[in-house]
Amino acid sequence: MAEKKTQKTRIFGSDRMTWISPVTLKELLEAKVKYPQAPVVMGNTSVGPDMKFKGIFHPVIISPDRIEELSVVNYTDNGLTLGAAVSLAQVKDILANVTRKLPEEKTQMYHALLKHLGALAGPQIRNMASLGGHIVSRHPDSDLNPLLAVGNCTLNLLSKEGKRQIPLNEQFLRKCPSADLKPEEILISVNIPYSRKWEFVSAFRQAQREQNALAIVNSGMRVCFGKGDGIIRELSIAYGGVGPTTILAKNSCQKLIGRPWNEEMLDAACRLILDEVSLPGSAPGGRVEFKRTLIISFLFKFYLEVSQILKGTDPVHYPSLTGKYESALEDLHSRHYWSTLKYQNADLKQLSQDPIGHPIMHLSAIKHATGEAIYCDDMPVVNQELFLTFVTSSRARAKIVSIDLSEALSLPGVVDILTGEHLPHINTFGFLTDSEKILSTEEVSCVGQLLCAVIADSEVQAKRAAQRVKIVYRDLEPLILTIEDAIQSKSFFEPERKLEYGNVDEAFKMVDQILEGEIHMGGQEHFYMETQSMLVVPKGEDQEIDLYVSTQFPKCIQNITASLLKVSANKVMCHVKRVGGAFGGKVTKTSILAAITAFAANKHGRPVRCILERGEDMLITGGRHPYLGKYKAGFMNDGRILALDMEHYCNGGAFLDESLFVLEMGLLKLENAYKFPNLRCRGWACRTNLPSNTALRGFGFPQAGLITEACITEVAARCGLPPEKVRTINMYKEIDQTPYKQEINTKNLIECWKECMAMSSYTLRKAAVEKFNSENYWKKKGLAVVPLKFPVGICSVAAAQAAALVHIYLDGSVLVTHGGIEMGQGVHTKMIQVVSRELRMPLSNIHLRGTSTETVPNTNASGGSMVADLNGLAVKDACQTLLKRLEPIISKNPRGTWKDWAQAAFNESISLSATGYFRGYESNINWETGEGHPFEYFVYGAACSEVEIDCLTGAHKNIRTDIVMDVGCSINPALDVGQVEGAFIQGMGLYTIEELNYSPQGVLYTRGPNQYKIPAICDIPTELHVSFLPPSENSNTLYSSKGLGESGIFLGCSVFFAIHDAISAARRERGLPGPLRLNSPLTPEKIRMACEDKFTKMIPRDEPGSYVPWSVRI
Repeated sequence: MAEKKTQKTRIFGSDRMTWISPVTLKELLEAKVKYPQAPVVMGNTSVGPDMKFKGIFHPVIISPDRIEELSVVNYTDNGLTLGAAVSLAQVKDILANVTRKLPEEKTQMYHALLKHLGALAGPQIRNMASLGGHIVSRHPDSDLNPLLAVGNCTLNLLSKEGKRQIPLNEQFLRKCPSADLKPEEILISVNIPYSRKWEFVSAFRQAQREQNALAIVNSGMRVCFGKGDGIIRELSIAYGGVGPTTILAKNSCQKLIGRPWNEEMLDAACRLILDEVSLPGSAPGGRVEFKRTLIISFLFKFYLEVSQILKGTDPVHYPSLTGKYESALEDLHSRHYWSTLKYQNADLKQLSQDPIGHPIMHLSAIKHATGEAIYCDDMPVVNQELFLTFVTSSRARAKIVSIDLSEALSLPGVVDILTGEHLPHINTFGFLTDSEKILSTEEVSCVGQLLCAVIADSEVQAKRAAQRVKIVYRDLEPLILTIEDAIQSKSFFEPERKLEYGNVDEAFKMVDQILEGEIHMGGQEHFYMETQSMLVVPKGEDQEIDLYVSTQFPKCIQNITASLLKVSANKVMCHVKRVGGAFGGKVTKTSILAAITAFAANKHGRPVRCILERGEDMLITGGRHPYLGKYKAGFMNDGRILALDMEHYCNGGAFLDESLFVLEMGLLKLENAYKFPNLRCRGWACRTNLPSNTALRGFGFPQAGLITEACITEVAARCGLPPEKVRTINMYKEIDQTPYKQEINTKNLIECWKECMAMSSYTLRKAAVEKFNSENYWKKKGLAVVPLKFPVGICSVAAAQAAALVHIYLDGSVLVTHGGIEMGQGVHTKMIQVVSRELRMPLSNIHLRGTSTETVPNTNASGGSMVADLNGLAVKDACQTLLKRLEPIISKNPRGTWKDWAQAAFNESISLSATGYFRGYESNINWETGEGHPFEYFVYGAACSEVEIDCLTGAHKNIRTDIVMDVGCSINPALDVGQVEGAFIQGMGLYTIEELNYSPQGVLYTRGPNQYKIPAICDIPTELHVSFLPPSENSNTLYSSKGLGESGIFLGCSVFFAIHDAISAARRERGLPGPLRLNSPLTPEKIRMACEDKFTKMIPRDEPGSYVPWSVRI
């Protein structure tokens, strides 16, 4: 038997930092004495992010993960003792095991802890984070500390002086010196006592997202009665998320001791706690009124939980809860997830090896899942490589007084710092008509504007130097952040756009009713998996330079870089293997970042890499445009809308970017599936002091469509009709004409609507929802169905051209390249399918290396749902050229192989290489006349969603969604279904979860996944059913297919309107007035505050103007 090696302390060090890993308590204590300020870390889930993202530096870190005594689990007569190093995942398993073995009256605290542990962070974090680390970090929004504080838990400490025990109480959580750990002490273990008879403990939390999100407010509550008499003997209530530390309502609890557990006590408790746990209007984190409401809503839930238990123990003395109250205790709808997919079948007449129409897996899917797919930052380090990082503006509008680089340049490893002065006469970049500085030197117009580029030997050195650049500003007025600010200051980009059809003013004279309303829609971050990334490599001769960039637009990068370097475009090559998501966010800003990186590489003759951190990326790049829509609708009592007058305002940010194009697309698509006989809409792109907003999936339609659907919903409410009836009566009727006079056939729109209504069993489920709502006061369900008409096209022939290059090698294999970018959507897979069909060869013979300006020049941007459409036609053209050349060869040897045919063609000097080209669709729009043919075709669809909301917390659950889509003839149903599902979930996030928060000074708060939440697995509808209409002809497109990349995002608003329906039911029951106008995103805060009740009326409200709010609505 091998002898066990003796472990010993390990020390890892560098010039700046030392990591100590002891193996015994003695060694740990010696290290703490020697380095009393050194943090003790286990999973490094708290200290690590602080060091990386907040710049907090620790010269010494102690990691005791190998010390056995810190991982003890002891069961005592009084409770459970858990070692400080036990991971949160282990704590969860231990408590689950204990609750199965012990009687419920002893495990009240353990059940409450389990409730929070199920939602705290994610599995990866829980596997690494330790119980001791979570407690000692004392984050104000900690989920466990409020519970542990009310549960009489104690902490076992150890130092050279010996052991001692302290209570985990408010003084400890506030870090009072008399109740805190001493610098040389360590936390050994935590004692969590059993609960006693007649003692009850509960946990509550509400977050922006159900799982893996910090709580907005959380709470732990404990009450103890004397022998079941219902008289409060002990009461302890703690809250997180409402102050700089966990707060215990000690005074309120003390005043309630001795009172009976009844509604009079509840009312008094609410008022006492609101007074004690007070929040100023300007409290960090905002949502002040929502937090105040949650504080007492949680208390109400606790009151009901305990009352129900008391009733179960003594039915005679404790009255039953009414049905009205019982619903508050039920969890939101929960069951196993399941889904169905209804594909189209491939044409039975096609050849057996023809892959078109078959659900073929994304050819890189396995590599994506295993991590073998190579992205920019996975590329090996190049010899003498440098790293570039940016210094950005910290002011939203200011004059730059001075930029001091001296200290930064003096740091080790720093090679250079670029400013606008290095770019004379070429320091501008205008994507459309508005020019912005590549590196600003005189004035800044938003927080996050690029000022300097720091080049150093390593990423760490570059970022350290960037922090030492000293900039002096002088603030300028006025500061314009919001759409309302821009309207007041008349701060708009030119020109204003207008679309008019019919005679709106005359139509208003003929209607039964007129309503006016408005809706605000917040922005959205792209949140692609791969942040902005690039590696630039000078070739060393002839001024050649290669750029490897995560971009949607290689041509743009090539042209800007060539201009900046003052070389011809044929010296600059941009290569894109694949992009880790883009959604429109890797076009304009990427080009600026890549050009600066190329300038640095060219100047120093060395490769330069630039990879943005998530927070930097979100700060610099902008996202979806926030919108304000105003509408005036004239309609008949049967719901027919005869006149619609609208105003659209989008928040464009500091520079034009693609704002005008987004605004135009929103105007052209605003009517969605409806025929309004008289329509007028005017639009303005607002110039504000925010980072420029840009393209994002849907390109203006998700905002414009929501405004129209909100109007439809309000008209239905005013008429006393179901929204689906008003939608149906106003829908296009087959052959018709759009507001811009383009002919349209909406037969498939009507089919999608009918099938969605049938597939979702809408009528039956609507009755079931109404029955549920009549029986439940604090929980409500909602159901909504929304149609979709999404025009596909970009109003430009030149921007829709595409090219391809196909080679056949002598072994019969084929290499294809084209101008489209693989962004995860599967365009390369579809292109290989096209080659397989056209050349009648198996997929295994065909390969696609990536996209490059070296093989396909003058590529257009990949986006607009047209990447496969356009490039597929170019690939098809190249293949047909090759096949025509080879027909004589093949006819001579019809039983031959591709290897035989290729060799024979070569022997006869027949070219085995061909380019393919598609000149683009004929599309145009004349804004003077408001007429044109801007789109090639239309994608139709419909979605029905059902939700359940908790009226006390604002939480909601997506119960079921049914989607029907018209896809023409699908090239690859598996990829197309993925696009529909992914777009729907992203749209659901847009309309219900994702929220950008800016300070009154224009600083983006929500930078990174900790603050900004996108949908998680828990947000996917419990049931998700997707169905495609049968194949239909779509002339002029690739095999009659339709592009589906963007359209499905709008269907996420079916969840928005289902929540709207549920809130409306709650308000009707409470006798609250209408109409109900809700803004997007419909977050828990908006849901809860719309469900007005006695608790929302009880909270104090601050007068606007009496405080500076934490954030502003942009």
